Amino acid sequence: MSENNKKDNKEFEESKKKDTPKEEALVLDLEKKVKETEDKLLRSLAEIENQRRRFEKEIKDAFEFGSFNFAKESLAILDNLDRAKNAIKNDEILKVNKDLDKFLENISIIEKDLVSIFERNRIKKIKAKGEKFDPNLHQAMAEIEDEKSEEGIVVQEIQSGYMLGERLLRPALVGIAKKKNSKNEEKKEKKDDN
Repeated sequence: MSENNKKDNKEFEESKKKDTPKEEALVLDLEKKVKETEDKLLRSLAEIENQRRRFEKEIKDAFEFGSFNFAKESLAILDNLDRAKNAIKNDEILKVNKDLDKFLENISIIEKDLVSIFERNRIKKIKAKGEKFDPNLHQAMAEIEDEKSEEGIVVQEIQSGYMLGERLLRPALVGIAKKKNSKNEEKKEKKDDN
């Protein structure tokens, strides 16, 4: 090695020794900034992934339950057909009409078609009568004293309930069995005796 090279190497080593604490601080600062940037990047990627999943779920729900309100309002048609059938059957003047059975048969066909359309679109009737009361599916409208049925069993279906897939479209309006209250009976007997 030449004399100049040795001299340059010595100067370089000495300047390196002088700048080492500064350089180390700079390197540590840069490493810290890199870690912070990396952390921010990972958080941003996680947030983007969460948002993507949320959007996918919203799109899926929109396809599955987009017709929810329409289906809910369409149940009124089925209810009205059933009410019309019952009203016609119970009308004394119409009972005399010879064509009544044909008319009721036609209403039943329309009703079956509507039920078929509902089933193809995953709208199913909730079984209520004879089932144990479930507040997730049934709405209690009355308690009915019934010695034959177990307490809490649905004994009367006032209005049918429906599900759209796994989602409640409309709860069944029901009457629930309850046992006769012996205290009420005793009070009534005392009133009758007086």
